[in-house]
Amino acid sequence: MDQLFNIRLSSVGSNKSSTEEHVVPFWRDYLQDVEEEEKGPSKLAKILGFATGATVIPPVGVSPQPSIEFLHEESVSPSRRLPMANTCINCLKLPLLETYDQFKESMDFALGNTQGFRRE
Repeated sequence: MDQLFNIRLSSVGSNKSSTEEHVVPFWRDYLQDVEEEEKGPSKLAKILGFATGATVIPPVGVSPQPSIEFLHEESVSPSRRLPMANTCINCLKLPLLETYDQFKESMDFALGNTQGFRRE
């Protein structure tokens, strides 16, 4: 799943890039933790569905390639401490949080409380 997403970092050496590089391992650790869970496959499908609208990778692939971006200014507001997605362009925007526990809690809350496509 990690290789499916293209991580878009800010310019090398910038303050934004430094902050983003702090969160990238949280994303990778989160995916690994999800894979190890009993309901890992269904949760991975939720992550894919949250970011792209599709819970499985189509045989012809995903276009455009899913990407990861980061919520900089938005992360200042407490209401923006959750990931956001734009399924039209297959982009998952991650909040810039200080700890893995905060990141995991944010991702779990968003995935557990999002209706998504074809759900009531």
